[in-house]
Formats: sequence, structure tokens, C-alpha cells
Amino acid sequence: MREVFQQELREVQDGLVEIATLVAEAIEKATRAFNESNVSLAEEVIADDHLIDQRAQALDELAITILARQQPVARDLRIVVSALRISASLERMGDMATHISQLARYRFPDKVVPKSLRPTFAEMGALDVEIAKQLVELLRSEDVKLAEEIRNEDDKVDALHLSVFDKVLGETWKGEAVDTVDATLASRYHERFADHAVSIAKKVQYLATGDWVPEPV
Repeated sequence: MREVFQQELREVQDGLVEIATLVAEAIEKATRAFNESNVSLAEEVIADDHLIDQRAQALDELAITILARQQPVARDLRIVVSALRISASLERMGDMATHISQLARYRFPDKVVPKSLRPTFAEMGALDVEIAKQLVELLRSEDVKLAEEIRNEDDKVDALHLSVFDKVLGETWKGEAVDTVDATLASRYHERFADHAVSIAKKVQYLATGDWVPEPV
């Protein structure tokens, strides 16, 4: 019975890696679609979002079954409960990639943001892609150094997010109303994607070390 339980725990952890891999693929395609005005890639991300949702739902069902049947305690209980919360964050990260892709599709064949903001969004997208790749490896290895790296990359995304607001609210901004809305939404989606990754990183760090990282004041 114990061997079955341990196998189920491995399935939960492997499932998280699988979902995170799908999310990493989604954000990579979404950022390319956004920056290149590639409608085919945008539609691919949108069409495949249900795969992330399905994997997350299946993992949640497995975790709930384990809770009901195995009644885990201590670290095993933390793994299962954390998996439920992590899968929810991964699902939301997939949604953020979809939202970015939807903006690219809506504005096709034009680009989503004015030329002056494109380097900022290219950098923000590259950071999100790197964060997603780090997250896959973190879930696979529980290497707490990766959790720190994800938080550092998130700080860079936050700074770029603020710079977008400074730009669109500044006196020199010449964009139309739709440009302001698109830039604001796109920046928020990129920023939230990274925030969810940080939330996951904190949970993995807690599982690995037993130390909880408090939210910044």
C-alpha cells in the first residue's frame, strides 16, 4: 500500500512538471505571436489552452483522491496540498499566455503596441519565457537556487511593468486610447504571469526547506 502511495505522489509531481512544460511552450509562442504579429502562433496558443486546463483538472482529481484514500500527513500532506495550489497557478499562467495571444490576434495584421514600447515588451516577454523554463526545472529538481533566480527575474518584470505605466501616462505619450488600453493590458498579463511563477517558487522552496518566505511588505 505504501508503494502505491509513493507512486501516486510521484505522479502528482510529474504531473506538475508536465503542466509547467506546456505553460512554458505556451508563453514562448505567445510572446513570439505578440512581438511578431504572428496570428498562426496566437491561434495555436489559444486553441491549446484547454490542454493545460485538462491536465490541471486531472492532477487536482488525483490529489483529492490521494487525500481521501491515503490521508497523508507531514511532508506528504504538504506535497499534495501544495500541488493543488501550484496547479491552479499554472493554469492561470496558461491563461495569461492566452490573453497575450488574444491581443496579438485582435490587432493582426498590426502590432499590438506602438513602436516606442516594442523593445520593452520584447524584454518583458523574454523574461517571462526564461522564468517559465526555470519553473519547469524547479518543479523537477526542487533546487532552491532556481526559486531565488525566479524572484530576481520577477523584479525585472515588475520594473518594466512600471516603466510601461510611466510611458503611457507621460506627457510625451502620443498613442490612441486603444494603444493605451492594449499596452496596459499586455503589461499586466506579463507581470501577472511572472507573479504566479514566484508564488509557485515560494511553495516549492517551502517544501524543500521547511522555511516559508513571507510576502514583501
